[in-house]
Amino acid sequence: MAKKRDVAENIKDTAGSAFETMHNALEATENMAMNAVDATKKAVNNLTDDEQNK
Repeated sequence: MAKKRDVAENIKDTAGSAFETMHNALEATENMAMNAVDATKKAVNNLTDDEQNK
């Protein structure tokens, strides 16, 4: 019975690690997307400000 439990625990640990890896990748993707949005906002604001100051 101990071997079955060890196998089950190993599967659980592996699944947990895989989930954590995917979660981290998703957070990294979200951060990159938000940085792109922030950069676009800044560029638009700079263009708008430049046009208003002419």
